[in-house]
Amino acid sequence: MRTAGGRRAAPRIPGLLLLLREYHAAARLAAEQEVENLSGLSPSPEKDIFVVRENRTTCLMAEFAARFIVPYDVWASNYVDLITEQAEIPLPRGAEMRGKCGANESELEVSWLERAYTLRLLFLKEGHNTSRGPEAQWRLARTQFAYDTGERTYFKDAVSPGKHTASSHRLSAFVTPAGKSYECQAQQSITLLSSDHQKSVELLLSEVRVQPFDISADFVFSEEHKCPVDQREQLEETLPLILGLILGLVIVITLCVYHLHHKLTASQAQLPRDRSQYKHMG
Repeated sequence: MRTAGGRRAAPRIPGLLLLLREYHAAARLAAEQEVENLSGLSPSPEKDIFVVRENRTTCLMAEFAARFIVPYDVWASNYVDLITEQAEIPLPRGAEMRGKCGANESELEVSWLERAYTLRLLFLKEGHNTSRGPEAQWRLARTQFAYDTGERTYFKDAVSPGKHTASSHRLSAFVTPAGKSYECQAQQSITLLSSDHQKSVELLLSEVRVQPFDISADFVFSEEHKCPVDQREQLEETLPLILGLILGLVIVITLCVYHLHHKLTASQAQLPRDRSQYKHMG
């Protein structure tokens, strides 16, 4: 098509073609990144399992049970004074999730009850020099919890209901050597500072297994790095067994020495002490 000046007009792309291009771009993005909530596979009713995959490869896996203890203000019975109540908010199964993987930074976001509650976990991978040479490790560097005190499932008659965000401060948790997963069955507590008059929100985590980097096999955690509490509990469980084995070994050795000594003593007692007694032998 030519314009009045004789120039060729730029060809117009039909609207359908534009829609097809957008569809293919969205499909390609969906193929590159997938998020899956596999909490239904967990034998524990309180534990959630989250998986982030990019380019058909698992890049982040996390399973844990989580509860939040959130203080909020309500009116006292005289409607003059304020008192503080506590809402206990569990992380339910079937929560919505998003994820992002990177070489040195990964993120997991979980939300539920129409995004009235959202948990964000940021992981960092860092290198540092040691006496053994350069080593890499990863850690949980930031935790953020957004909540709405106007949501009435867990908040009852909150004063000035609204949305708030509680964030960690200088957090360094789950410190783990690169290439390993972090495991901790014991309960852990992370304190978050809320925008609601600087109240302290407690995040309680248990049955934790997390790996945000360097997953070598699809849907499979790498070798675990246990938290100090689990290591101590494992030692307390195995120590009686080790002591029992040592005691049993000592008893066996003692019995063997006694038996050998008794046998030698008996053989010596049968030999004649005086040469004259040899005449009566045979």
